[in-house]
Amino acid sequence: MIWNVYLSGEIHTNWRNEIKSKSKGLKLPIEFFEPTTDHDLSDNCGIKILGEEKSIFWKDHKSAKLNSIRTRTAIENSDIVIVRFGEKYKQWNAAFDAGFAAALSKPIIIIHSDDNQHALKEIDAAALVVTKNIEEAIHALKYVTLGKI
Repeated sequence: MIWNVYLSGEIHTNWRNEIKSKSKGLKLPIEFFEPTTDHDLSDNCGIKILGEEKSIFWKDHKSAKLNSIRTRTAIENSDIVIVRFGEKYKQWNAAFDAGFAAALSKPIIIIHSDDNQHALKEIDAAALVVTKNIEEAIHALKYVTLGKI
């Protein structure tokens, strides 16, 4: 079986590439999906495709709807959703993705430091696995996909 895994969360580090590289090295049977990680493109896809807006609200509205097509479809088609919360920014989109995945009864693996434990306690409660780093998430994926530690 090839597992479909959606990688949600912060876009300011290369954690997605790290997970993909380590999974490939372990020969995990996984196909990964992710949001658009080019921040400028994600923020401006609406006006680039549908035209300029005078109001920032409508500019954001257009981009959010276009991005949601990609995100919703990927989460709906995923066997597992991994959500990483970084240290620097509040990732409201990641929290939304976790909630959407939970509403669809998708298995969720959360990655965050102990510093965010209190703020993310409700999201952690919805997850099946809560990890502190990429290594723990990789070990969880290895066990789930191959039945090996």
